[in-house]
Amino acid sequence: MTARRPRLRRLFAALLAAALLPTAPAAAAHAADTRHDVVTWAASADRVGEGVADRGYRLVVRTSVGGSDLRIRLTNAFGDRPVTFDSVYAGVRQQGAALVRGSNRRLSFGGADSVTIPAGGAALSDALPGRLPAATDLVVSLHSPDAAGPASGHGMAMQTSYLTQGDHTAEESAEHWSGTTGSWFYLDAVSVRATASTGAVVAFGDSLTDGWQSTSDVNRRWPDYLARRLQRADTAVKGVANAGISGNKVLADGAGPSALNRLQRDVLSHPGVRTVFLFEGVNDIKAHTGVTAQDMIAGYREIARRAHAAGLCVVGATVAPFEGWPEWDPAAESVRQDVNAFIRTSDAFDAVADFDRILRSPYTPQRLLPFFDGGDHVHPNDKGMQAMADAVDLTTLDCT
Repeated sequence: MTARRPRLRRLFAALLAAALLPTAPAAAAHAADTRHDVVTWAASADRVGEGVADRGYRLVVRTSVGGSDLRIRLTNAFGDRPVTFDSVYAGVRQQGAALVRGSNRRLSFGGADSVTIPAGGAALSDALPGRLPAATDLVVSLHSPDAAGPASGHGMAMQTSYLTQGDHTAEESAEHWSGTTGSWFYLDAVSVRATASTGAVVAFGDSLTDGWQSTSDVNRRWPDYLARRLQRADTAVKGVANAGISGNKVLADGAGPSALNRLQRDVLSHPGVRTVFLFEGVNDIKAHTGVTAQDMIAGYREIARRAHAAGLCVVGATVAPFEGWPEWDPAAESVRQDVNAFIRTSDAFDAVADFDRILRSPYTPQRLLPFFDGGDHVHPNDKGMQAMADAVDLTTLDCT
């Protein structure tokens, strides 16, 4: 086996290099008749510090569904002025900031190499012909000559990306990409074209969905485990978009706009979405702002109503236990229990995932099972993340 490993590595590298390569025009034209865009990766935008002029970002993201004709979406949702990107490339990661040789290709926007996004706006790239497999470390490299003011992106990526000064986006080596960051800047979605029957699910939540306390750089958030299950399963739902924001609430703005206020941009705007998986509420409950179970229920009903109006189905997940977290008290626990009773029995949702039942201790059900506790008594560890994903009934996601 030892003698074969170099040959296997060369074969693997060749397969990766084939990703994003152009397809034959005739085949592509025929496929276009029966295909549509599906989101393969997403991260909800918030403010992530200040923009820096002449900075380059090499952003590492993991695809879920495979397909062709890659598109990316850049966001300036929280900017107070226009921002220009004069060089944007997409390639396949080899290791660290280095790319697979021959995979890095320039993206265009409306046929142009550069794009200026107004404050509060977004820009969708032109389709990049070629195939992008599932479970690929896609690397989007972008450069802005004029970024300043509030930067938009995703703060807690649980993934190392890379920084440089100047425009090195076309380079495939890691030589000039010595800086690192744990955030994704300006990029908030990636989509591909897949068969017309292929769909996606959006995991809509807070830090438990964002992945806090899971291991960084190895994709162990619960939506990542779910994406791996879906790839192996006999289901048409293959895309998974993670719309979690650490600290986010259903009702009130704070760590990002509330779930109610970001539903359109972070969920409904993505292509190919079939189902919304709503797992949020612990931050509202533990904040002790006077939020009642009825307030929470009204918020859940509004999210479900708007998702249904957009033609999507909604899976509601129960709020996980959090005794041991400093803000826990019996009053908050009472609200959580009332909210979970509603989620389990309501007609607002098309299906229910009982994460409370999966994660709680059988002896002290208001606490996380120690085996799943990431250490702070509210966020699951890798084992807890996997248990959540394993508990999802995949048939509830393939909703028509």
